[in-house]
Amino acid sequence: MSTSGAPRTDVPREAPARASLVLASLIIVAAVANLNLSVANVALPAIGKAFDSSQTTLNLVAVGYSLGLAASVLYLGAVGDRHGRKLLLLLGVALSVPACLLAAYAPNDSVLVAARILGGLSAGMAYPTTLALITALWAGPARTKSIALWSALGGGISLLGPVIAGALLERFYWGSVFLVTLPLAVVALVMALLFVPAHANESTEPVDNLGGVLSVLLVAGLVLAINFAAVPGQGPLVAGLGVIALVAGASFYWRQRRAPNPLYDLHIAGRRTFWVAACAGIIVYGSMMGSAFISQQYLQNVLEYNPVEAGAAILPLVVMIVLVAPRSAKLTETRGARATLLRGYLFLFLAFAWMLVFWGENSSYWQIGFAYVLIGIGAGLAGTPASHSLTGSVPVRRAGMASGTADLQRDLGGAVMQSVMGVLLTAGYASAFSAAIAASPESKDVSDQVQSELTKSFASAGQVAQQHPEYADQIVAAARQSFLHGDDWAYTVGLAAIALGALLIFFLFPHRDAERELLRRFCTEDTAAAASAASTGSTAPGTPKGRRT
Repeated sequence: MSTSGAPRTDVPREAPARASLVLASLIIVAAVANLNLSVANVALPAIGKAFDSSQTTLNLVAVGYSLGLAASVLYLGAVGDRHGRKLLLLLGVALSVPACLLAAYAPNDSVLVAARILGGLSAGMAYPTTLALITALWAGPARTKSIALWSALGGGISLLGPVIAGALLERFYWGSVFLVTLPLAVVALVMALLFVPAHANESTEPVDNLGGVLSVLLVAGLVLAINFAAVPGQGPLVAGLGVIALVAGASFYWRQRRAPNPLYDLHIAGRRTFWVAACAGIIVYGSMMGSAFISQQYLQNVLEYNPVEAGAAILPLVVMIVLVAPRSAKLTETRGARATLLRGYLFLFLAFAWMLVFWGENSSYWQIGFAYVLIGIGAGLAGTPASHSLTGSVPVRRAGMASGTADLQRDLGGAVMQSVMGVLLTAGYASAFSAAIAASPESKDVSDQVQSELTKSFASAGQVAQQHPEYADQIVAAARQSFLHGDDWAYTVGLAAIALGALLIFFLFPHRDAERELLRRFCTEDTAAAASAASTGSTAPGTPKGRRT
């Protein structure tokens, strides 16, 4: 266990040889995945204009990467546990190169969505492996500090994506934002090859491939169903995707209860320090990514920031995460994960309340920047204890399960919250613009086709304004007001999710002393199970025999 007072007996020494180089390599690999995750948001208005994309398609461009990552992360984490974490890491970084090239030169928005999903799959190989290796190679307080650095620098680098993308969009076309990670991918590949250990407590269990396929269907069905929920005429598709997610979820649960080598050990997942932390992390990262997704469009569409200004506007969030996350590690060790999580949730709640109340058509930058400061403090405080509790609740040889869940927090949270907030933005925008058209004296002159274009997305409304210059000012004004109406819907559901997460932590996550006692008990159970399995030559659930580093 990584909690003080509860050392695990199945972990390696405090830190690996050349620890700083190993950690730097893992953080740079994570940076490749994180940058690819965030660069699309700033480019969404430009992509919408280039392809005349609907708001739903833009939502899919934004969420496609998270979708690919979230859908594959559990399965690929188990594959890495079995066949070699370093091998999977190298394959993932290598695959990110063609995925970026395909996205950069996509001929239409459908290919772009496919390229984003492929990029997410490449990150599903590399990104969860970075945390799994930290869990396997570090122990005790050194692991907590390493996770804090991984979380802070990884999150900070990902949020530099909008800044870099904005600068590129000033000089180049929209596809340039997807090329930004290529040099970093080369550096990551070389450093991982040279410094990351070849083996680190891999399992000898066979991979539960059926469980892996079911996990992919579950996540993909759920996220896609949410994204298409607000699209007119797509009811049968949404229902079909919902059925797929439901059946896959039930089948996955049934399979994991009965499989001799489960992909996801439900006994471990049922531990309070594990599942409550997982839910808490999903809401934290989902709120952060959802707010970035909405706000980048708000800054450019409503406040008319250029891409550089919109990307740079998020810098306070980056700075606060980097500053706060290391202090979050100390707070987690001294006060416990529960207290640290609740502090983070308080700042996130204040951030969303601020955006709902103070972000309007004429907001000044200090109102924008202050919200980003609050989000950065909240995510910086809450990210470390969420990941710490997950990795501390499992045997080290189940590191792939813990790291997969930690990454699922970020990616499923991001995919679901971006999808939900995007759907509400789409529905709120279309509803408000339809009402504006109905209230206009010229409503009888607006054809069904023109109304469809006006309500499709802000970018489409801008194109209609160019085609009808005599009404341009009215159209743009109505589009801005409609966007604000939609983003209010999105921020409201964000507030509700944060409040629900805070209640879950307050009532169900144990206090510091109870948490440490639980972790000691889990350590004893896992050690006994491993010893029993070793003496009988069998493999106990969650404690597979494996190779040492």
